[in-house]
Amino acid sequence: MKNINGKVAVITGGASGLGKAFAKRLGEAGMKLALADVEVPVLEETVADLRSNGIEVIGVPCDVSSAQSMKNFSETVLAEFGEVHVLCLNAGVASGGPIVESSLEEWRWVLGVNLYGIIHGLDAFLPGLVEQNEGHIVMTASIAGHTSFANLASYNASKHATVTIAETLFAEMKEAKSDVGVSCLCPGFVSTNIFTSDRNQPEELQTSLAEPPSEEEVNQREAALEWLRANALQPEFVADLVYDAIIEKHFWIFTEESHTQAIAARHKEIQERRDPTAERITEEF
Repeated sequence: MKNINGKVAVITGGASGLGKAFAKRLGEAGMKLALADVEVPVLEETVADLRSNGIEVIGVPCDVSSAQSMKNFSETVLAEFGEVHVLCLNAGVASGGPIVESSLEEWRWVLGVNLYGIIHGLDAFLPGLVEQNEGHIVMTASIAGHTSFANLASYNASKHATVTIAETLFAEMKEAKSDVGVSCLCPGFVSTNIFTSDRNQPEELQTSLAEPPSEEEVNQREAALEWLRANALQPEFVADLVYDAIIEKHFWIFTEESHTQAIAARHKEIQERRDPTAERITEEF
């Protein structure tokens, strides 16, 4: 999409982190914005901040894991703006731990947001984009969609699924000779609040019998967050890459080269039918 001035962008998970950075970048380029997020106070703050900078924006509370909530969001957007041109399916959460210790509630929560958030977003907005034969879709996956580090099973699964959904949709749009573009964002470590996303975990999807974290686990988590704050990419940098991909219709959006070796090694292991290399993502910290 070469001309996005005056067009409409929808961003899920738009209140903070990457979503907020996308909103600011696209709003500065002249787009009208519709932001969805489950954190209402933060969403209201972000909307107010964007409006103070002259950006036309609405914020709609939305639980992307709910098909009805996403449908309600899309109806609000269309009532306000009439059409959508850029769709950033970005909402995401993270949870860690060995599979043997992972509860079904945790699986439902992570897949509900990260995977069904994508599915519900496509269900609500893709038909309109296809009908108008104009637009661009950005799906936020992760480096975790190309690797399989230990202790991130639900997150890895959701991001692998996002990558293949994006690739499949790209193939379908190409086969249909559609002008709807598709991008798959695969960031590495970005300075966001995703590793504290359990603050938004619904009560019904919390494990009632789960033991509170030990002092060692709390210290490890704090160390990881401190490492992220010191070393991770800033969301604004990623937002610039996303903007460029929308304008130039690029599919892959990788934010750094530091994970290239791990991805290449995994592909080679598959090609050579070798056992996977057992690694922990925490070795990065």
